[in-house]
Amino acid sequence: MSTVLGPDLYAGWRESDLGAITEALEDRLLFALIGDVAGKRVLDVGCGEGAFAVSLRRRGAIVTAADPSGPMIAAARDRARETENALSLVQARGEQLPFADASFDLVVAKTVLCFVGDGQPFVSEMARVLRPGGRFVIGELNKWSSWAVQRRLRAWFGSKLWQRGRFRTPGELRKLAQTAALEVETVRGAVYYPRIRAAARSMAPLDAAFARWTTIGAAFIALAAVKPFSR
Repeated sequence: MSTVLGPDLYAGWRESDLGAITEALEDRLLFALIGDVAGKRVLDVGCGEGAFAVSLRRRGAIVTAADPSGPMIAAARDRARETENALSLVQARGEQLPFADASFDLVVAKTVLCFVGDGQPFVSEMARVLRPGGRFVIGELNKWSSWAVQRRLRAWFGSKLWQRGRFRTPGELRKLAQTAALEVETVRGAVYYPRIRAAARSMAPLDAAFARWTTIGAAFIALAAVKPFSR
């Protein structure tokens, strides 16, 4: 298997039944935590091929999207053009963002931290470019889920991609945000089914009910925080 996730792999995932159902649940949770973005300056860190950035733009955000991969940025540019959604695209690593302090009203990252060994510089850099009072939202694969177990098994059997994987618990995400001087509001879960198409079809309608009770078993966890004003 490839050591990197390329645009074609993302596209194939979203075109599958399992992928479409799962992405919809993940995005529903993220947008519930993000709230209204109309007219806001938003940074999507690790934007991949731009699907989530385009969704933000369609909701009226002024979107800057960053990714370290040239092919991903090219794919995001194509997606933005094809869907007639203006994005500002920048090739950059999450740990070294080329933006001034307090540049954005919202900073978001979706399933990016799982490929970052040391998450603190990444989260602290996202917090740096967020304005005081702005929102920070990050969504990740849950360490305590069958999805993460499956990926760890693939790593054990030789997957170079998932040997790089670093899955985190809700508590670990909370600690990363708090160490970056962010005030955590909530950590919530989504995708309460195994990586099986039939399970996704049958259990997706119950996802919101599970989410009201616990993050245990959720394949996807999302944290929302606010950058406080100086005291």
